[in-house]
Amino acid sequence: MSPRMTAVAVGILFVYQMISAIFGHSLSQAFIDGNPDKAALTLGVALTISSGLAVAGIGLLMYRVLKGFGHKAAIWYPILRFVELAVTATCAVYLLIQLEAVPNTMLWVYIPTGIGGLVLNYLLFVTRIVPRPIAVLGFVGYVLLLLGVPLELLGIVDMDMGPGMLMLAPGGLFEVLVLPVWLFVKGFRLPQASQPTRVSAT
Repeated sequence: MSPRMTAVAVGILFVYQMISAIFGHSLSQAFIDGNPDKAALTLGVALTISSGLAVAGIGLLMYRVLKGFGHKAAIWYPILRFVELAVTATCAVYLLIQLEAVPNTMLWVYIPTGIGGLVLNYLLFVTRIVPRPIAVLGFVGYVLLLLGVPLELLGIVDMDMGPGMLMLAPGGLFEVLVLPVWLFVKGFRLPQASQPTRVSAT
C-alpha cells in the first residue's frame, strides 16, 4: 500500500470507528436503559466491536508509517490500540451474554484510547508527517479524555452529558474531522525517497 493510500485508509478508519462507536454505544445504552429489543442490542455490540477492529487497523497502518522514523515509541501505538480492542470487545460481549453492562465501561475504554492517543500525537509532532497544530489538538483532546476518567469516577463531571461532554470535544474534532480531512486532502508529509540510480543497458 502506497503512503497516499495508507493515509486515506487511516482517515476512513478514524471516521468509521467514531461513527460506529457512537451508534453502537447508543443502541447498547438503550437496552441498558430498558429497551428490551435484543436485536438492537446485538447490532449495537456488533458495531462496537467493529469500531474496535477499526481502531486496531489504525494502529497497524500508523505503525507502518511511523516505524520508518526509528522511534522506538512507535510500537506502543498499535499495542495500545489492540488493548483498546480487547477491552471494547470484552465489555461488549459481556453485555450481550450477561445482559448487563460492565460498570464504567466507557471509562475503561477511554484509558487505552487516551494513552494511545498521546503516543500517536507525540510521534506526529516530532515526525511532522502532519502539521504540528493538528498534533497539538490531538494531544489536548487525549489529555482531557484521560483527565475526565478520574473526574467522572469522583462524580465531578459526567462525560455523557452537559459540560462534561466538552472534555470529549477536542478529541472528537481531531478524530472525525481535522486529521481525516488532512489525510484525505494532503496525506502524510514524508521525506522524499532518494531517486534510484539508472544503469545504462549498453
